[in-house]
Amino acid sequence: MSKLTKSNGTVNDYATELRGLQIELAKLQHYVIEKQIQLLVILEGRDTAGKDGTIKSITEHLSPRDTRVVALNKPSLREQGEWYFQRYVVELPTAGECVIFNRSWYNRAGVEKVMGFCTDAQYKQFMATVNEFESLLVGSGIQLIKYYLDIDKEEQAKRLKDRASDPLKQWKVSPVDQMAQKMWNKYSIARDLMLKQTSSEDAPWTVIDANDKKLTHLNIIRDLLSRVKYPGKDQQILKVDSAIVLPCTVKSKKLPKLAK
Repeated sequence: MSKLTKSNGTVNDYATELRGLQIELAKLQHYVIEKQIQLLVILEGRDTAGKDGTIKSITEHLSPRDTRVVALNKPSLREQGEWYFQRYVVELPTAGECVIFNRSWYNRAGVEKVMGFCTDAQYKQFMATVNEFESLLVGSGIQLIKYYLDIDKEEQAKRLKDRASDPLKQWKVSPVDQMAQKMWNKYSIARDLMLKQTSSEDAPWTVIDANDKKLTHLNIIRDLLSRVKYPGKDQQILKVDSAIVLPCTVKSKKLPKLAK
């Protein structure tokens, strides 16, 4: 039975709400193809924050020929010798295409920084250049939308335990995930620095309170649809929950309330 969710003061069925939003996504994709729009969505967040499930809820009924999900593995020896952004550039959307990055170049500001997979010099260079890089993408015509999925420590512990005991999720278990709880505070510090320094006018961050998976799916889709132009938009179903969708304030560099 689908979980009931509150929306606009009424109680609605999750599956019903999701179907309505997925119909809107289909309208959006038709417009993206027709107008040859390049749409890039970045999903970052804590380990177990629900990126895979969120992406599935977005792409489930979209055309696989015009939608790509990019989830790169760790860089090869050759890629380690390239310009850091190089392997991501080849994955950028072409005209008429929607691309979703399940983690992105922000690996350098998160897991690589915390786990010591990059040098301090590499980290500093990334932080000093990523805003300019993204401004170049936006200036070239790519519409870039960035989400950070945040969960609290107790919820992460529960999800890690569930993942370890579920035979269908064994592929998700990794040494990095197993360090998530031990390195919680370091990840929090790295997250805050990343959001403060890389939420720009051209590419601001939006933080999502992702402690409830179904509310996460619904509200990210609503926010995404609200921010991209397409005809026939049903505005009545696109109101986001302001307790879940938390935009970063670019000018003041003030962060929303985040899990500590």
